[in-house]
Amino acid sequence: MVGIDPESDGLARANGWALRSRIKGSTGWSRWMCSRRVEILFDATSAGAHAYHDKIARQHGKQIIDMTPAAIGPYVVPVVNIDEHLMAPNINMVTCGGQATIPMVAAVRKVAKVHYAEIVASIASKSAGPGTRANIDEFTVTTATGLEAVGGATRGKAIIVLNPADPPVMMRNTVYTLSEDVDTALVAESVARQVEEVQSYVPGYRLKQDVQFERIGDNTPLKIPGLGEFVGLKTSVFLEVEGAAHYLPNYAGNLDIMTSASLKTAERLVQLRKAA
Repeated sequence: MVGIDPESDGLARANGWALRSRIKGSTGWSRWMCSRRVEILFDATSAGAHAYHDKIARQHGKQIIDMTPAAIGPYVVPVVNIDEHLMAPNINMVTCGGQATIPMVAAVRKVAKVHYAEIVASIASKSAGPGTRANIDEFTVTTATGLEAVGGATRGKAIIVLNPADPPVMMRNTVYTLSEDVDTALVAESVARQVEEVQSYVPGYRLKQDVQFERIGDNTPLKIPGLGEFVGLKTSVFLEVEGAAHYLPNYAGNLDIMTSASLKTAERLVQLRKAA
């Protein structure tokens, strides 16, 4: 139970369930967690705490889905690579920004080589708990790496913004890619298909406007740190993620997309186990 806010509503609910199930104290929790009844664990604490939880899970042969940016296990984004790492003992769900934006980079990558991808994830400050605030550095590093390892970009960069606006705003994501020059209709079609795929498990995921394109010519090349001068196609994708509001408010789309992606992955794991 390392890294959990002792005053959190979630922990209070869990403890109420534990008392009804006759589970008492951290020893009881550990015994239940590692019993035969539990096969897949979800960790939504913090990057630092997850390192400890991962060790416990491995000791007892339990598979863990990591919803923190600890990045111990391979990165998984359901619409991109859900079946590639399902046998891994630790599955990392990247970050909320990664789950929202990596699919768009991968969509461009399907039709063109992506040299550079940059994303800006803006979330309501009220939807950012202590774990998110403590892991800003991990968020940027893990998301940028995910843009490369899963999205297919040669180089990635990520920025997170905590928006203090009141009333709270929906999660907004801006995705920029610099790719080889191809037919823009192909890119737009690929992005639209990918949005529909994500909507199958995150209904509030949507484009805010049509995909924007700009051709960068020889006369006005862009300089990319570490990659040199770029000539080709710039694609801009603008997204909004609205939460389902089952328990959390609808502006907490950043939390909803992580939960939904993790559930989608776990459901696929169960399908494979039943088929085995």
